[in-house]
Amino acid sequence: MDRLHEPGRTPSSSNSAGRRILLVRHGESTANVAAAAAENAGLEVIDVQASDPNVQLSELGRRQTAAAATALRAQLGAGSLSRDRVWSSPYLRAVETARIAMGTGSDLTAPPIGGDSFLVDERLRDRELGILDTLTSRGVDVRFPQEAARRRWLGKFYYRPPGGESWADVALRVRSFLRDIEWWGSAPLVIFTHDALVSLFTYVLLRLDEAELMRFLADRVVPNASITSFTSDAEGLWHLDAFGDAGHVQAAGVPTTEHTGTDDDGS
Repeated sequence: MDRLHEPGRTPSSSNSAGRRILLVRHGESTANVAAAAAENAGLEVIDVQASDPNVQLSELGRRQTAAAATALRAQLGAGSLSRDRVWSSPYLRAVETARIAMGTGSDLTAPPIGGDSFLVDERLRDRELGILDTLTSRGVDVRFPQEAARRRWLGKFYYRPPGGESWADVALRVRSFLRDIEWWGSAPLVIFTHDALVSLFTYVLLRLDEAELMRFLADRVVPNASITSFTSDAEGLWHLDAFGDAGHVQAAGVPTTEHTGTDDDGS
């Protein structure tokens, strides 16, 4: 249950052993904070001040990300990563996380993404919620009761909100991204992304089915600024080394947060 052939590749003992993928969830965002406040207050709508692609990190999120940067340096060693080994979601909160973690700063007036020490790929963006975007759980139940019932009927993995994506849709993005990655040597792949993407990379890399993924996630979360890591063996099979590890945030004396979002898939 914890292994699979690398997607789209033929396993090879000569070049597959020791490959690593590190998935970093972005630090706490301002939308995470607003969503938690709205849920706690029993409101229907989350008071977000920017569209999903433009949501920034909170101050706490920046501190969490600084702790993640220290952990990444410890894991990756002193050598620098080449630009095409580091990828980010294009969403601002992930880009800010990547900039801080890779030592390029978080100044929004900095040069365009193309000038950073990492690449962006739209397939790494967060799951799109369509008409349910900015609604709390209560907001969905009150404003779209038929959608709430349809989600319960279809289940979390296959439910697609109007104008949005299902988890299965996002899994296709993950598979496409992995097939496009060119591997060489033992240089790790570092990806800055979102809660749902971390879960679905796990689903694809460990070759789980829907029921196995739901059981796996039943007692696990992906904290902000956490690191999830995988290593491949000589047969090209992936093994999970750590899932949602935020020990580095705690060790730095920074509060950890586990914002999971209205649909339990994060943001």
